Amino acid sequence: MRTRAIQGERTSCWATRSSVARLTVAAAAALVAAGAWGDDPPPAQAPRQGIERPAEGLRRLEAPAGAPEKAVRLAPLLEGTDGQLVATEEGWRRRREAISKAWRTYLGEIPRERGPVNLEVLRTEELEHVTRSRVRYRIEDGVTAEAYLLRPRGQPAAGARPARGAVVFHSTVASEAGESAGVDATRADLHIGLQLAQRGWVALCPRCFIFDGAGYAGEVEKALRAHEGWKGMTRMLFDAVRAADVLESLPGVDAKRLACIGHSLGAKEALYAAAFDDRFRAAVFSEGGIGIRMSNWDAVWYLGPRAHEPGFARDHHELLALIAPRSFLLLAGGSADGPESGAYIAAAQPVWRLLGAPEKLVGLLHGNGHAYPPNARAAAEAFLESALR
Repeated sequence: MRTRAIQGERTSCWATRSSVARLTVAAAAALVAAGAWGDDPPPAQAPRQGIERPAEGLRRLEAPAGAPEKAVRLAPLLEGTDGQLVATEEGWRRRREAISKAWRTYLGEIPRERGPVNLEVLRTEELEHVTRSRVRYRIEDGVTAEAYLLRPRGQPAAGARPARGAVVFHSTVASEAGESAGVDATRADLHIGLQLAQRGWVALCPRCFIFDGAGYAGEVEKALRAHEGWKGMTRMLFDAVRAADVLESLPGVDAKRLACIGHSLGAKEALYAAAFDDRFRAAVFSEGGIGIRMSNWDAVWYLGPRAHEPGFARDHHELLALIAPRSFLLLAGGSADGPESGAYIAAAQPVWRLLGAPEKLVGLLHGNGHAYPPNARAAAEAFLESALR
């Protein structure tokens, strides 16, 4: 068993890669038979739009100006526990491990040996340019997850690179993964998995475990009975790791070009997935409420009540730093995230600068509320495709 690093190959990994997390022969055959490699040509790629100059209606998030007493106070990331400033990559590796360990202590450990995903295809339908399948796969013994798997139709050109892969997390909606997979027509703007598949990506849209049937709190109680010390967010993180295992197992997917993206609830999942699994080389966080005090992170299905108690020492600029120097885009609409979210980007940016990649951490404000409008979508797609060239 080979250990994968959460950040590059330089640090130990919390979520080690399972060498047997592979697609079953039967599932692979079912995908092929269903037309995942049919005769339809892939859709034309929309023109890329750079982030260097944000699209009309978007502006970069900066550290908010205002009265100092009202400013968000975030602990310096490049200052060690001994008070010494971190000025080298080696120093950051040590500091990073301390931050990661503190979070792992709070969240609880996830299994390092994960075993096969045992992917099975439940049903399949053909859309224009896209094959959409409902699938089920193993999380751990006695626990499965369901998702939609979307793949571009058409035979790849000879010599073509394997496709990029994305785990797409849905928002808090009764249709769960049907939203991101385009099954639920209510919010076409949030058909993020379908949108990516139409651009040539392979997208896995998993159902968040809190929608499994026992109610949010009931599903968390089940997870915590099975894993003492876990939080609800820990189960979401483990599910994200297993979703990456599924994508890695698929024929025609480039395991070195994986991303994650989510809106609202899904943004929260994307943040933790990217922070603790370095297979996600890029992530997009849309309107999740980046600060622990900015959203309902104290809910039992996230971090629990302690997260909002006085004296809680953690905040999410630390998770942003764990992602560096991989690519991360925060999209703010002025609802869950707004100008104040710029403080988190500003607090984490010194780590990206130290690692030589300040352009890979970006915050953009679209001001359209709790939404994923066309200009934000264009920015997200351009950002992901640039990061995973």
